[in-house]
Amino acid sequence: MHRTRTRDTLAKHMNALIGLPIYNEQQYLSTVLDRIATYGHDMVAVDDGSTDGSLAMLTAREDVAVLTHTENQGYGQSLIDLFRYAIEKSYHWLVTIDCDLQHDTAEIPAFLAAAAENAADIISGTRYAKPAPQDAAPEDRMRINRLITETLNIALDLNLTDAFCGFKAYRVAALQRLDLNIPGYAMPLQLWVQAVRRGFAIRELPVRLIYTDAYRHFGGQLDDLSQRLRHYMTVLLEEMQREDERKCCRKSAAEAGKP
Repeated sequence: MHRTRTRDTLAKHMNALIGLPIYNEQQYLSTVLDRIATYGHDMVAVDDGSTDGSLAMLTAREDVAVLTHTENQGYGQSLIDLFRYAIEKSYHWLVTIDCDLQHDTAEIPAFLAAAAENAADIISGTRYAKPAPQDAAPEDRMRINRLITETLNIALDLNLTDAFCGFKAYRVAALQRLDLNIPGYAMPLQLWVQAVRRGFAIRELPVRLIYTDAYRHFGGQLDDLSQRLRHYMTVLLEEMQREDERKCCRKSAAEAGKP
């Protein structure tokens, strides 16, 4: 009990930032931001070229820092910008949460409590460890998530149950060791490869499975299930090859420097 109280106290007072990627979330934005604000941590949002009233709503608030893309650049680029902001502002932890009410803001303290244990570099939400009976993910997303998660586990010797949950906590010092450049929805695959190859400690944290929009578009060819799966697999394999090449270069450079 004492250990739990100590952990929760550390979580409440830690130097943490809550980051939100935003694209046309006017419907949910105020509700989500108001709920997050009750925890007293700094907030930053990246508006990814929204065409509704999201940006105006963000800039009207005084409790959230706002980064903007004049044109839509992609979910991955929004996360990359959140990572960069957290590094530049010297936060210790960054919690990322989507702004479409498909992540329960009430679970933010659980992520910070897990971070306070100081035993992981990435704490990744999993919607499939203990799904509630009343919640159901669209079949196409379940299928791709399952296939990609299984592939990651085999290729990288991981034990994940959810490869694509955007509800995560990141140790900011660890983020400085990543070199991410994929702007779209496949960026998490690049992140997983780099995180494993660079020795990050990774754990999962069960979160609620919530779907408010079963028909969300991914854009262009990615709306097609087979095209999306092919794209994800290509990104995964190419990133693994790049990491192998980087390792080889570092080894050659180290050997060249030997007397």
